[in-house]
Amino acid sequence: MTDTRYLVHGVFWPAPPDGTVGADVQPLPFLRLQAPDGTFHNVTLDAGTRLGFRLAAEGKYCLGHHVVHGPAHRDHVLCAQRAPAVRGHQCERCFVVDEFRLIHDFHRDGRVPPGLRSYLMQPHWLYVATFANGASKVGTAAELRKWQRLAEQGAVAASYVAHAADGRVVRILEDLVTREAGLPQHVRSAAKAAALASPAPAGRLSGHNAALAASARGVVSRSGAGGFQVVEEVWNRPGLAGPLCSASPRHPYPHALAAGSHGLTLGSLCGSFALATIDGTDLEFVVDLGQLKGRSIELGQFTSKVPAVQEALF
Repeated sequence: MTDTRYLVHGVFWPAPPDGTVGADVQPLPFLRLQAPDGTFHNVTLDAGTRLGFRLAAEGKYCLGHHVVHGPAHRDHVLCAQRAPAVRGHQCERCFVVDEFRLIHDFHRDGRVPPGLRSYLMQPHWLYVATFANGASKVGTAAELRKWQRLAEQGAVAASYVAHAADGRVVRILEDLVTREAGLPQHVRSAAKAAALASPAPAGRLSGHNAALAASARGVVSRSGAGGFQVVEEVWNRPGLAGPLCSASPRHPYPHALAAGSHGLTLGSLCGSFALATIDGTDLEFVVDLGQLKGRSIELGQFTSKVPAVQEALF
């Protein structure tokens, strides 16, 4: 794949075969790349993987849009113009026709296309996720993405608090927990990456998450709403995330992923965040590979520039 420009669609975690993660079942994430002819290539990201690339163009480009046909069937329509991104990772046209953008208002007005309605009417899970500095959020996951949703967000600890009959009910519960328990529905990627440079002890984060989850269960239990069951279930973090989520000397990656050449040897991955080394130094760095989403890269034997004064990183 060397010397070819690829459009990065992001870091994805596959679902475990039976929906659970254990000592013998550890899904490996991958970097999804779109070739110029529209085909996709997946680069598996595991401990020991070397990822060398350089930015092939400035700015970010549109990743297309989705047409949803049902819970397990959707079409990913590539941007016909491969236009610059102007709204998130989409051009204006792809943003307007993307059906997934309608999800967050479904519980308010119910006006969505039939395929998306079928997707939203499957069972959903309400969860509380906690990140490396203790910042936490409430969120939702469709039945088929119960585990991946949390894996791709880079959670360090998480708990499921309710199992809802459909996507309308779960979003009503989500808004209720935000309003009554003060849990936000979003934590910025930059904050997650910064926290992983100095993560809190895992036991403390697990205890904090358990307390917030208990509070959320209390809120939904007292709501008087129907169509859901309160659950007490802990999410199992992927084993590959362990080293990155453990307290050890590491530093924020000193180079922006918007330009230049980079060479990373991966040691651990949590969501889109990697613990990696670079040639010429023994230091470990936290790298947000999510910053590559929407960017054009060329793969190859590229390297990262070693910081001129390494002591300044301490």
